[in-house]
Amino acid sequence: MHAPVPPPDPRHALVLFSGGQDSTACLAWALQRFAHVETVGFDYGQRHRIELDCRGVVRRELAAQFAHGGARLGDDHLLDLSLLGALSDTALTAERAIALQADGLPNTFVPGRNLLFLAFAAVVAWRRGASVLVGGMCETDYSGYPDCRDNTMKAMQLALSLGLGGPMTVETPLMWLSKAQTWALTDTLGGAALNDLIVEHTHTCYLGERGLRHAWGRGCGTCPACRLRAAGHGEWLAGQASGGAAP
Repeated sequence: MHAPVPPPDPRHALVLFSGGQDSTACLAWALQRFAHVETVGFDYGQRHRIELDCRGVVRRELAAQFAHGGARLGDDHLLDLSLLGALSDTALTAERAIALQADGLPNTFVPGRNLLFLAFAAVVAWRRGASVLVGGMCETDYSGYPDCRDNTMKAMQLALSLGLGGPMTVETPLMWLSKAQTWALTDTLGGAALNDLIVEHTHTCYLGERGLRHAWGRGCGTCPACRLRAAGHGEWLAGQASGGAAP
């Protein structure tokens, strides 16, 4: 059953939207809360660039399937951040095996990525009259990425607000959720229709695989992103079967 749609917050929001599960959950969350919602994506030379092809499909399906989505969803913006890919030497921007580095971080960590994303998104938001940025950063299932931490987001919110001369709120609705709880959130927001949309149309796989459709979505099934998404889906289904909440 769909959650009731509350009266919208009159502020305009800009969602950092990659075309993946987490950013789709954030977009659905924002569409239920804010009077007007736009999206921004980034082409930074990512290995799984196919996610950019999914963005338009997901936006279109959200607008078509959910009345408040069609009424509140505004323009999309895609920014060329290829310089970030050129500067990076990671498994997300080059063809190499995914592994842990000596510092304990996976080599899928792109240094400064979320910092740059938020800074450029804030510029778009300021130009478009939006005062809320919404991102899928998460400190629960985050592989140790330092730019996904809640303290990092709070620091960025302060810096952006000071630098732009006005309040710029950074919302991270998934910050303390596990992947199972993210599936539960989207089930609450849009029921089976929204979760089916996520399974069929969003992209998370680091290797850019779209061929095989699993119960949790399309992907290689073996990279860290696929394993995390699959495990969360399984935990959520188990919770549903037992009649309990997601772990």
